[in-house]
Amino acid sequence: MEPNTQATCDDRIDSEMASTLETIRELWEAYQSGEDEDGFHEYGLSFDYVAPGTFTDQEQGYFRYQISWGGPSKEFRFYVNPDLSCYMIEFWFLDWFDGARRALSGEDKALMMEIYDWFGEIGACAHAYQEATQD
Repeated sequence: MEPNTQATCDDRIDSEMASTLETIRELWEAYQSGEDEDGFHEYGLSFDYVAPGTFTDQEQGYFRYQISWGGPSKEFRFYVNPDLSCYMIEFWFLDWFDGARRALSGEDKALMMEIYDWFGEIGACAHAYQEATQD
């Protein structure tokens, strides 16, 4: 990179995604084992549903597990079928008019799918969907 040139989100996303997933994995394992039941609950900012058309050119709705907001922002997007079952998960890294995304696969996707299922079990998916789609 040239001097005085800031790294793009695409330059930074892989390390941001890896460190975020490492933190989530540690917190989730501690929560599952009963070692630390509060750590996971206190991580992240929100879990909500972003209805189709919320943003320009956004045709599909998704559930968003927002980790941080502002510059930069980090979030996981869960794309779902009409029955709210998840078929794809992406990590998004956004920073002041720039952004990048990566589809999750393997162990990372399995971890976040387990967490999405947990959100479903506690009623967060149904509640978020209803809040975003009621007229």
